[in-house]
Amino acid sequence: MTIKIDRKIVKYQVQKLEDRAADKAAAEARQAQSGESELVRDKNGHTAKVIRMHEKLERPEVLIGSTYKIKTPISDHAMYVTINDIVLNEGTEYEQRRPFEVFINSKNLDHFQWIVALTRIISAVFRKGGDVTFLVDELKAVFDPRGGYWQPGGKFMPSIIAELGYVIEKHLQTIGLIRKTQLDVHQQKLIEQKRAEFEARAKQADAFAKSHFPEGAQLCGRCSTAAVVMMDGCMTCLNCGDSKCG
Repeated sequence: MTIKIDRKIVKYQVQKLEDRAADKAAAEARQAQSGESELVRDKNGHTAKVIRMHEKLERPEVLIGSTYKIKTPISDHAMYVTINDIVLNEGTEYEQRRPFEVFINSKNLDHFQWIVALTRIISAVFRKGGDVTFLVDELKAVFDPRGGYWQPGGKFMPSIIAELGYVIEKHLQTIGLIRKTQLDVHQQKLIEQKRAEFEARAKQADAFAKSHFPEGAQLCGRCSTAAVVMMDGCMTCLNCGDSKCG
């Protein structure tokens, strides 16, 4: 192999085999750190090129995603959050689904500016790669100075941004980036037991709450109905008429 040198040689260095191996290892380390690709060995011992998430990764023509609806009691219009994902290393054992971009749509134009800004920032963080789960905690920690609101079912939301954080958390759990928190067998059994006890007490309370007799009436020994009240200085049952005064 002939190489033409068109410049004056001012210095030279002999490269050893160990230096060449060290340079190759350093180049692979820089490549892995950049996030573009990484050379790994599979379970069969073969070298495979694994693509990692990186901001220079071009957007494919088609992305898969999910759309979530956010309806708050403080707004007349719902918000629709769409999170699109990119599939890396498709068809291999290193296949991974990562969030790539997010879009928020709403008829309420009062939130237009911060919606555009937030979607661009979140999408940029997604494309940057690495651990993006920190976004969930950051968004959930935002509180509305005017106060939050209650969701159907009794869950309190401190702000619309916080609910957006819960939506992203749900999506990351779906694609496997965040592990769902689950109770162990003993905790689940204890909760089911306490819930059964509470429901039993609630049924008893509802039975008295739906009574047609005055509140605080005592149990009648004759008809077994909570209908005994004090009338004219004598305990009288309003259901069967039993009275200790005759």
